Amino acid sequence: MATIRHSSRDWVMRAPPSSRMERIEAYFSGRGYDFHRHDTYAIGRTLAGVQSFHYRGALRHSLPGGSMVLHPDELHDGQAGDRDGFRYRMIYVQPALLQQALGGRALPYIDTGLSQDPRLFRTIDALLRGMDRHLDNLEEDDALYDLAQAMSAVAGARRGRRSFDFAGAERARELILASLERTVTLDELAAASGNDRWSLSRDFRALYGTSPYRYLTMRRLELVRKLAAGGAELASAAATAGFSDQSHMTRHFVRAYGLPPGAWLRMLRARTR
Repeated sequence: MATIRHSSRDWVMRAPPSSRMERIEAYFSGRGYDFHRHDTYAIGRTLAGVQSFHYRGALRHSLPGGSMVLHPDELHDGQAGDRDGFRYRMIYVQPALLQQALGGRALPYIDTGLSQDPRLFRTIDALLRGMDRHLDNLEEDDALYDLAQAMSAVAGARRGRRSFDFAGAERARELILASLERTVTLDELAAASGNDRWSLSRDFRALYGTSPYRYLTMRRLELVRKLAAGGAELASAAATAGFSDQSHMTRHFVRAYGLPPGAWLRMLRARTR
């Protein structure tokens, strides 16, 4: 994989931390991220410039005034569509949070990853305002509920809908969250869910947008980012999060975020200088 060389002008700013989601604002003068996929929704908007990305077999272009909704585990990249670079804000929301409002329905899917729907624009705006402050818990909960409903309305009904065992999948997800530091098997998760392993695998993907193994890996990577942003050495963070070593963690990090952990840390620090 080719190494992305970021300009010294590139930066990423993280909003004050939340237990529910991650909010960022960033600027890239050229190529931002290599191909990657994460198990959260990436929801946001372009503030300035042309934000181009490959998504579901086509090159998409996001302009100010519209919304982006990238589905979990969909491969995508990101780069400037012109010489002026692009600036954007994004929310990374775990599908499990939206399920609290969706109540076990299949996740909303917007095929192109782009929308001009004003309902979606308004609900996203409630979460993208005030990037320099903590959102009040109730404010955040209300905004996430409205976002889930708007996404569901904009996406419309999906074909082939069926019933899911939401409660069983939640039990398996909770076991994963309690098992970051150890090996967990699909049989253990199936036993916790009360379903056979393949029914659980199907339900988990439909409800949370990714496989149980990917979900576990992404929670470990989130822990690495939290520890590293707080000053921990990458090797120590990788070990604490349950990876076999730093190189093992780095491979997963690049696949998930499109750049190495060292580059991610440098861009975070560039905005705070």
